[in-house]
Amino acid sequence: MLRARAVIGLGMLITLLTWTGLVRAADAAAGQSVYAICAACHGQSGEGNVAMNAPQIAGLEPWYLKRQLEAYRNGLRGTAKGDVYGAQMRPMAMAIADPAAIENLAAYVASLPAQKSPATVVGDAAAGKTAYMVCAACHGTSAEGNEQMGGPRLAGQSDWYLVRQLNNYKNGLRGYSPKDIFGNQMKPMAATLASEQAINDVVAYIYTLN
Repeated sequence: MLRARAVIGLGMLITLLTWTGLVRAADAAAGQSVYAICAACHGQSGEGNVAMNAPQIAGLEPWYLKRQLEAYRNGLRGTAKGDVYGAQMRPMAMAIADPAAIENLAAYVASLPAQKSPATVVGDAAAGKTAYMVCAACHGTSAEGNEQMGGPRLAGQSDWYLVRQLNNYKNGLRGYSPKDIFGNQMKPMAATLASEQAINDVVAYIYTLN
């Protein structure tokens, strides 16, 4: 209870400081120039590129994008042995050293309209709907995301990327650091999907929520 009150109190303080101008608002226009480092892989409009192993990031929540960039920068992602794609992403995150630049980048990416990615995963969406009940508590019943629970929006995300990340959690390539609070929360959830078919099914269902 005390922890919850502290979190709420901190949120109110940040809001108050923002209103009074003591916390600088993110500048999406400035973030566009920072995005140049991302566009080579994620596309000019954040649409993603499976050939570059880069998921769609257009419309991604600013709080989640910031959290992931910081996770890469702090070694909570991209440092596990065997995480080839995470290792490729980490130096990109390290190149954005200024916290204000990260804020601006997150604001710009959030301003990009999300696009419907093509389906690449074959699964049983009906079976996946049942499996998704475990996911809904954090990610929302329509996969719309829930900041309070730390669960990003999944609807509209590249389906192949969701499959890869679920496998990464199961194989210890994500959520491996004790400092990664949300990653550690996600690992046992991914473990409930006992087979590759179960993963494909739940991802196929999420795809229907676009």
